[in-house]
Amino acid sequence: MDESQAVAADRTAGDTAPLSGLKFSKGHGTGNDFVLIADPNGALELSPEHVAALCDRHRGIGGDGLIRAVPSRLLPEGQQLLTAHPDAEWFMDYRNGDGSLSEMCGNGVRVFVHFLIAEGLVDLPAGESLVIGTRGGAKTIVRTAAGYAVDMGPWEFIFPGEATARAMDSLVSADGLEVARPALSVSMGNPHTVVALAETAELEATQLFTAPRVDPTPPHGTNVEFVVPSEPLVHDGTGTITMRVHERGVGETQSCGTGACAAAVAIRHWAGQGAPDAWNVHVPGGVVGVKFFLGPEGHEHVELSGPAVIVASGTLS
Repeated sequence: MDESQAVAADRTAGDTAPLSGLKFSKGHGTGNDFVLIADPNGALELSPEHVAALCDRHRGIGGDGLIRAVPSRLLPEGQQLLTAHPDAEWFMDYRNGDGSLSEMCGNGVRVFVHFLIAEGLVDLPAGESLVIGTRGGAKTIVRTAAGYAVDMGPWEFIFPGEATARAMDSLVSADGLEVARPALSVSMGNPHTVVALAETAELEATQLFTAPRVDPTPPHGTNVEFVVPSEPLVHDGTGTITMRVHERGVGETQSCGTGACAAAVAIRHWAGQGAPDAWNVHVPGGVVGVKFFLGPEGHEHVELSGPAVIVASGTLS
């Protein structure tokens, strides 16, 4: 490819002109931001290039990802899910900022439900719940006085044998860290690798412009969380940690809901017997809450709580 072809390809990659007239909103959950689109008829076809152009922070609207609200019955994934969860009318079609598909986004779920309410697509008074579909399964969301609380479902170790036997299953290297660090890989419907650091200075020195190196990498890639436990770890029955994250297909983000859940899973595992079930997770964009509880099927579930904000709505020119 010569220089003129490269310039032309670059312009095409950032071109939102084919989507002219598209109505959108912009929202965030603790700084994790999204382009939101309502597609009640399932008629909108978004290519990975379209998504990347919309999420481009210089030539598009800008966002860590894009969320399309579409009836579950109009997607193959949603149709399968409706068999077991017939009340999951709406499906959160979530894409990473590079256009790739993602299974789940904890902050995105809250913003998605807030968007459905703002668009008049659902009615959800405070204290009531709503079931939605995602590629990570059906999720139940409760509207609270301070935002939304989401049952993220059960968690599991990606490499359970190593996690149980050695309390680690991989090594993570990142720019700014002198040596590779042990880590635990946790699935919250999407993959995460969690690294504990000793102090805030280490967390601040870690450079996340490029993706950390994970060995071994989970089969579908991974998000990587760097976490510093507070001192003391537990106060009034609640644990506190501080976290930064590099997300697959995005880079460093202000917050990651599933990452906050995975970080709490790992730190609680490392803390051992007597570790609390309630956690406050500090991220660059704010604070989210994580709680562990026994689900109806007998497996431990994780609840994620926090705010959701719609900051703008408009039409692409």
